[in-house]
This record gives sequence, C-alpha cells and structure tokens, in this order.
Amino acid sequence: MVARFVEDEPLGTAGAIRFAAAGRVDGPFLALNGDVLGDADFGALVRAHAAAGATASIGLTPVDDAALLDEWVPRATLVLDCSDNFATRHAVNRACVALKKPLVSGAGIRFDGQVAVFDARLADSPCYECLFPEQAEPEEVRCAVMGVFAPLTGIIGCMQAAEAIKCLTGIGLSLAGRLLLFDALRTEWRSIRVPRDPQCSVCAAAA
Repeated sequence: MVARFVEDEPLGTAGAIRFAAAGRVDGPFLALNGDVLGDADFGALVRAHAAAGATASIGLTPVDDAALLDEWVPRATLVLDCSDNFATRHAVNRACVALKKPLVSGAGIRFDGQVAVFDARLADSPCYECLFPEQAEPEEVRCAVMGVFAPLTGIIGCMQAAEAIKCLTGIGLSLAGRLLLFDALRTEWRSIRVPRDPQCSVCAAAA
C-alpha cells in the first residue's frame, strides 16, 4: 500500500495519476488535512481527470490528521508527501522515520520545484529534518498563497511517482541522499548531496 499525504491538490493529483497508470494503486490515497480518498473513488478520479481535466471533483470523507498518521503510515509500504507546509512535512517525516518507511517528498512554488527521497531503512540516508531542521525553518511561503506554475506540479508529481516505483521495485538508483531541484524558467535540473546529520533530533534519535 502507498499512503499519499497531500494538501497541494495539483501536485498530489499529478503524482497519483502517474502512479496509477503504472498499475501501482493497491491502497488508499489520503489527503492529510481533512480528506481521505479510497480505492474506488480514486479510480473514478483518474477517469474523471482523463475526461474533464483537472477541474474534476470527487467526494471525500473528512478525517483527523493524527488519525491518518497513526492509522495509515504503519500499514503503508511507502509514503508520498505532496503537502505544502512545513508542519505537515515534519509530522509525516517523524512518522516515517519511526516506522522505517521510505518517504518520497515533492514541493513546488512559483517556478521552482524539488524532489527528494528519505529512506529510513538505509543507515546512511538523511531524513527531512536533516535537510530542513524544524527549529530553523524560515518564514513559511505556501504555494496556495504565492501561486505555482501549473506545469511544474505535473513535472514534480511525475518525478515523485517515478522515484516511488523505483523504490518499490528496487530498480535504478534512488534519490536517497540527494535533493533534486528544478528551475522551470531555465528548464534546468540540479542535484545536491544531502548528508545525514549525526545530531538530527529525528533520525539520529531513532537509530
């Protein structure tokens, strides 16, 4: 099962549809702040988007954030984080590290996107906290407020789906230990090494 935690609907939908197209939908897809989308409804979402584009809407059932993490992360094989705020990302990261679940993180704002894999099963893999310490977070800028270049969400979502499939099937070289940055204005990718922080308050404490 893959748990998909999403507050950024364009990014989450892009990743989910590409993942489904590969035949990898074998569990619920979840929206972390307020909604849950089950298997049957997800199939309807894919068909609706194919017919009507991103304006399609499927009914969702409200759930509690803490309940989502407590209930679904232990049952997931892998987690995709498509959220757009630091609090959610850190909460999902802590759950994934504690339960040693691989986490595929994606984000986009304006014309800039990023993708990373944090695989707590690997001894040398960093976690989200290693890259973005919670106590040192800058002032939050959400894509819902600042806007995002529409094609960017599709690009980042597709990359998340690709990394998730690679991780689940064991093929290729994972992004674990690297941060992939995309500049849509220049159409350029950059890869940055991300070392594990031996003093990390999340993954070092869980080791």
